[in-house]
Amino acid sequence: QVQLVESGGGLVQAGGSLRLSCTTSGSIFSFNSMGWYRLAPGKQRELVAAIISGGVTNYADSVKGRFTISRDNAKNTVYLQMNSLKPEDTAVYYCAAHSRDYVYWGQGNQVTVSS
Repeated sequence: QVQLVESGGGLVQAGGSLRLSCTTSGSIFSFNSMGWYRLAPGKQRELVAAIISGGVTNYADSVKGRFTISRDNAKNTVYLQMNSLKPEDTAVYYCAAHSRDYVYWGQGNQVTVSS
């Protein structure tokens, strides 16, 4: 059973930074891609950033230039560095690992950005 354990959420003022971490119970190479999603009240789940097995990354337009997704293969961990945070970034952030047949999800971390 694959498990994803997230950490790093919290409360920050606008303009501040947070870093989310997601550690997998298995090898990170076993997944085709890993990503960070967020869910805000009254909104649909949004893909924030993703990194595929080859290292290519992509971002939602709303976070480009502010967020960076990266990974540490030795630690089986994916990170989301969030800078210049805005109140509209407030949401529960979920880590996801995509295999060929299934998507595994982390437990979610609340990120709250105060104005």
